[in-house]
Amino acid sequence: MFHNAALRRTAMAPYDWALLWSVFALLGLGLVMVYSASAAIAEAKSASHQPTIYLFRHAMYLVAGLAAAYGAFQLPSNLWQKAAPWLFVIGVLLLVAVLIPGIGKVVYGSRRWIPLGPLGNFQPSEFVKLFTVIYAADYTVRKAAMMHELRQGFLPMFGVMVMVGGLLLLEPDFGAFVVIVAIALGIIFLGGFNARLFLGLSTMLAISFVLMIVTSDYRRERVLGYLDPWKDPYGAGYQLSHALIAFGRGEWTGVGLGDSVEKLFYLPEAYTDFLLAVIGEELGFFGVIAVIGLFAWLIWRAFSIGWQAALMGRNFQALVAQGVGMWMAVQGFINMGVNLGLLPTKGLTLPLMSYGGSGIVANCLAIALVVRIDFENRCLMKGKRQ
Repeated sequence: MFHNAALRRTAMAPYDWALLWSVFALLGLGLVMVYSASAAIAEAKSASHQPTIYLFRHAMYLVAGLAAAYGAFQLPSNLWQKAAPWLFVIGVLLLVAVLIPGIGKVVYGSRRWIPLGPLGNFQPSEFVKLFTVIYAADYTVRKAAMMHELRQGFLPMFGVMVMVGGLLLLEPDFGAFVVIVAIALGIIFLGGFNARLFLGLSTMLAISFVLMIVTSDYRRERVLGYLDPWKDPYGAGYQLSHALIAFGRGEWTGVGLGDSVEKLFYLPEAYTDFLLAVIGEELGFFGVIAVIGLFAWLIWRAFSIGWQAALMGRNFQALVAQGVGMWMAVQGFINMGVNLGLLPTKGLTLPLMSYGGSGIVANCLAIALVVRIDFENRCLMKGKRQ
């Protein structure tokens, strides 16, 4: 019996290939669909009329993201834990920098980007999501004995999130604010925070979100436009109405790769926020279900890896893996919900798939951390040094 167990440990693969292939599938499909969704826009808007401009840029971002992921994988997870406070401070400083005139770049009325010349625009909030995962996991492990107390366990993290949230709302970037708060709360809950207090605080937070929407004309109009996009199809409901038309045209099997009509200057942000609508039009219901299935598998594997780490007493690693899973789940759910008309329109991309350098690089780094944690788990189960 012991001999067979030893053989099984020896035969164990060094990596979770099912997780990796799901990630590669999402990245590859994203590359194809970004090209499909952006070709007409690139040809019309670029000075050289080249339809492949966004394809080449996205491919460059993918290469940079995979290179960064490879480098991050080489670092033991305990080094990330030691660096957690410093990474979070860097993230906060970047959020401050983007608000400074002359440093931050304004696009569509929002100051979310720092221009980097030929490299494109850098969006700090994407990396703050990653830094929040690492910092919240480290904070929860350090405060483990106090997680059942409101004052010592929750309020310090709450204060930090209020500061970050304030900076994000000044941009404004309400979507990133929601994702970051969800990550922090989720990690604290998984770390052992009192369930009743968590429920009460979550209720208060939901009420606060409602008040933020009600007291802002801009946010209120976005919500009303989402509830009935056909009431103002050329105004507040323009994006959603065309996204729904795209899904309707796609039916079960889609109109065919490259044959979308909505991407031809009808659907705004077709290759970023509304990429799923183009997938629905060109690949149909089955294409959308395939994307949802790949995300579901990725999230399941992240939580399973975290659960395995927790069983081995590696609490920081467990919370980081599950935090990344929550990040992918929350942001993916919001983006899909927006595309399908289930949620108000928000400026959130589809993780691992939508066009955007900062998002792709940050997503690849997050996945690399999960893969590293899984690799260390497997090494320990084999009795090897990491």
